[in-house]
Amino acid sequence: MIADQGAFDESTLARLRDVDPIVQRYRAFFAVLDWSQVPERDPHRAWPGSPPHPQATYVKALLVKLCEEKPSVTHLRRYLVEHPLLVLELGFRPLKDPSQPYGFAVEQTVPCDRWLRETQRRLPNTILQGLLRETVHALQAEIADLGETVAFDVKHIFAWVKENNPKAYVDARFDPKRQPKGDPDCRLGVKRSSNQTQPDGTTKERAEYVWGYGSGVAAATHPRYGDIALAEWTQPFNETDTTYFHPLYQRVVATLGQRPKNITADAAFDDWDIYQTCADTGGLAAIPLNQRGHPEPKRLADGTPCCERGLAMVPTGSFLHTRGYQSQTFRCPLLVPVPTGETCSHPQFAKGPGCYKYPNMEGGGLMRVLLDRQSDEYKAIYRQRTSDERINSQAKALGIERPMVRNAQSVANLNTLTYVVINVRALRRVRTINAMPTAPPISLC
Repeated sequence: MIADQGAFDESTLARLRDVDPIVQRYRAFFAVLDWSQVPERDPHRAWPGSPPHPQATYVKALLVKLCEEKPSVTHLRRYLVEHPLLVLELGFRPLKDPSQPYGFAVEQTVPCDRWLRETQRRLPNTILQGLLRETVHALQAEIADLGETVAFDVKHIFAWVKENNPKAYVDARFDPKRQPKGDPDCRLGVKRSSNQTQPDGTTKERAEYVWGYGSGVAAATHPRYGDIALAEWTQPFNETDTTYFHPLYQRVVATLGQRPKNITADAAFDDWDIYQTCADTGGLAAIPLNQRGHPEPKRLADGTPCCERGLAMVPTGSFLHTRGYQSQTFRCPLLVPVPTGETCSHPQFAKGPGCYKYPNMEGGGLMRVLLDRQSDEYKAIYRQRTSDERINSQAKALGIERPMVRNAQSVANLNTLTYVVINVRALRRVRTINAMPTAPPISLC
């Protein structure tokens, strides 16, 4: 500790920190988090020499980086050096220097840019996930039925490479076989795709490509308290949206201690095994139907498919599909179980066996094609999908879209810390609302 001498002894510094507005702001911010999730250091590793700075100190510094909207570690370090009292509050072990105004050498106390950058990369993401999980637990204690409906979405993240800079000349900018030298972990993916009508009446797909990562987020919303991030999952950007769902869903279940009843997402998540999670809970998956260019299937209320003529087809057997679901074989009703003598103009009928269909008969597969997407219940749940968009907007404001780092581990750590900041703000907002006195009911007589 700093020796008690001069105008800025230990007790004086403590009093200064108690009245410093920046220190007070971050002291209140950090008080919300459960720091038992962050061990001071690895107990199995030998630490020769002087004790290192606590691991929680580095986590706090990176949270300051996000809250102060500092784009890089260099900007963060400059900010810390300019605020010595905040350096002490974060927990950096001060290097004594009686000649300095505050009794320690702040420039030598704050680690160099390179070490801060390396720590940002090497921090175990499991520790940061623990901080995020505990913010959700704290919100659960404040909000009843949190997570009954959960929304899923993926946010694109630009890698910090020249290939993403339209002003820089790059040969074969979006060739997936030419990995950018600036970031060995990023991957090429499609940010946005649309169909454009050509002069001859045909349509042409136009895709917007990005080198980077995807941040999958599961969120919940409440009409009184706002939006909360329940889980996040980061992958290279070449992965499809459906690959984010099950890791996110597992984290949501582990955090909430129960399975969400309903889920909602955009059409990119239209897959039978995603609907299955709600079929198992008796809930509803509010996801638009994405036929991927195929005609919409005609089904009876029990899931029986109809042929092109509108006739109910006949089941003949079942089998396990290669995609893991139980499938049923359905055949032409004019030929099975016995030929009726009627004819059909379909080419398959002329060949002899008639039409075959192999629909998915699992609960999720049936929900996907039988769901009434015009019902009030569906629309009410689907509207909650916008909670993800609002969470993504908050994350974008904190700099998640263009991080100035060059590896997947740093991106993942910054993403997790971004959602920690969002949840801390949400938790303080929720506690403020809950602390307000309840207005007495208005009597009309």
